[in-house]
Amino acid sequence: MTTAAMQSNTSSQQYQEVSKRCEEALLKHLQYCRENNWAGYDPYDALNSGLFKSLPFLNHRIPRLILTQLLKRSPVNFRAFMFMPKTQNPKALALFLSAFLKLSTKQLPDQDSLVDYMIERLIELRSPGEKYWTWGYSFPWQGRGVLVPRGTANLVCTTFVAGGLLDAYEKRQDTRCLDMAVSAADYILNELYWEEGKECGFCYPLPSIRSKVHNANFLAAALFCRIYRLTGEKKYLGPALKAARYSAAKQEADGSWFYGEHPTQKFIDNFHTGYDLSGLQSISRDLETTEFDERIRRGFEFYRSTFFLKDGSVKYFHDRIYPLDTHCISQAIITLVDFKDLDPGNIPLACSVFRWCMDHMWDDRGFFYYRTLRFCTIRTSYMRWTQVWMFLALATLLRESGIGAQDANPGVLSPVAVERR
Repeated sequence: MTTAAMQSNTSSQQYQEVSKRCEEALLKHLQYCRENNWAGYDPYDALNSGLFKSLPFLNHRIPRLILTQLLKRSPVNFRAFMFMPKTQNPKALALFLSAFLKLSTKQLPDQDSLVDYMIERLIELRSPGEKYWTWGYSFPWQGRGVLVPRGTANLVCTTFVAGGLLDAYEKRQDTRCLDMAVSAADYILNELYWEEGKECGFCYPLPSIRSKVHNANFLAAALFCRIYRLTGEKKYLGPALKAARYSAAKQEADGSWFYGEHPTQKFIDNFHTGYDLSGLQSISRDLETTEFDERIRRGFEFYRSTFFLKDGSVKYFHDRIYPLDTHCISQAIITLVDFKDLDPGNIPLACSVFRWCMDHMWDDRGFFYYRTLRFCTIRTSYMRWTQVWMFLALATLLRESGIGAQDANPGVLSPVAVERR
């Protein structure tokens, strides 16, 4: 056997070992999430505490910010002692929905019932009082200058839910899912989109805040383009391309994007960069355009060369190692798989990231730890931030490995012909 053949055989064996370990972890993780009724705590859920009702003097901006940061950073989880419930988060349910649809019926025998359950729960958890189909988080949260009430519609949560519903529509041809996603897109277009001179974007986290956040622009624009492909409704195209072009043009010379344009948003992190790239990729695919190809190539080269360490761990920020966060790990696996055509080493690197995560962030009870700091690991289980993203990453990597995934491909519904732009 030649040296090349021996190396190929070794690589194949390693890949199969990763696939087997990935499937075992996914099934155990699925059991954990199911036993917890798809509900859990969140890094930002401090305001769900009953303390704010029993001690009203705490219910002000500074105490809210302090308590949120204390709970988020603490290696000990005090939530049970603070009368804080575990909750089902619409964004998490939508990501579970997308992940279920990636798996085969062999891996997930009750796939249909789980998909039905997630859709029904998303219907029940829509934002109250809205004429559109919209969604918000299962906890109130205090930003730097604004308090966002529990369940209040916001762009990021709504785009992810709409995306999960479209996954269900394309797989099952359930027109309810398309109708809800179209309504969500109408909300974003009519209530959140703004233009001012050469600048444009989508309001976030509230309709009153004209933000210039790039991943929000790309996510909303990608949703618009997907809706256009499925419905042929042209009203989404102009705003989608304007927002995408505005944020694409803000790419730095090294291929990176800052989180946003406000002075407090001048940071570069892993998972938001992944959102940027995925959004541009989705836009390009749905519009059959090569307009953003060079931006994507440069952005991915920055992403791949910046956020990965030699041992398979993944950085949160571009300019420092810690924290090592499982949300970033999951997004790294997804991004590497999604962009596997750009670099032949992406899948081996994704496998390396997976192995590091299993060796350092996996709890044998069936869940993943939150993050590792320089001197400790925060082992708190967060359903929206950590568990569902790793479940989606495992499903993505497992599907790429080809084990039992032959029937997992979404059906394609006669897309509207789109002229190449």
